[in-house]
Amino acid sequence: MYRQELRRGLTSPRVLLRMAYIQEGLGHYPAALYYLSLAHRRKPTYATWRKMTELAQSYRLAGYPDTWKTKLLITFRRYYYTVLQALLIGAVLVGVFLLVRHRASRSLWLSYGLYVLGVGFYLNFLRPSTVGLVARPHSALMSGPSAGAAWLTTARAGDRLLVRDQQDIWYRVEWRNRDAYIRRNDLLLVD
Repeated sequence: MYRQELRRGLTSPRVLLRMAYIQEGLGHYPAALYYLSLAHRRKPTYATWRKMTELAQSYRLAGYPDTWKTKLLITFRRYYYTVLQALLIGAVLVGVFLLVRHRASRSLWLSYGLYVLGVGFYLNFLRPSTVGLVARPHSALMSGPSAGAAWLTTARAGDRLLVRDQQDIWYRVEWRNRDAYIRRNDLLLVD
């Protein structure tokens, strides 16, 4: 029943946490981490992140740092969409005000333009990063987007990777501060 709700997009973070609990009870830790990641993506909390790091540490998985930077990032992500909505509403209201007011000075228009550029920066460069979880055990991380590229390492099911972009059937991911490539079938994106 929960999976059907997930396919229809009707799941709340609470339902996702229940699904993670069920999967953890069944011993399916990659599925539990996936549902925890989905819940954390929709509603970032320290408790969800702590549970993810506990599971990751017990199975020796990579990509789950528990540092002060991560806690700061969780706080920022919690309010990202609320701040974005406020910035966009402000941009619309000020824009309408400037259009209605026929004799707005150039300095007001310049200030408004800088404000809109700031909103664009916030929207494009501060948005949450795309992450993926390795779906299959012993997934190969390659140095290039080709089966003939040099093999870097083998990732475990449940490893969390930062996704940079996609090339054909490959995702370019960050692995230990360097670029690596993994097949699309081996990675589940957290959306």
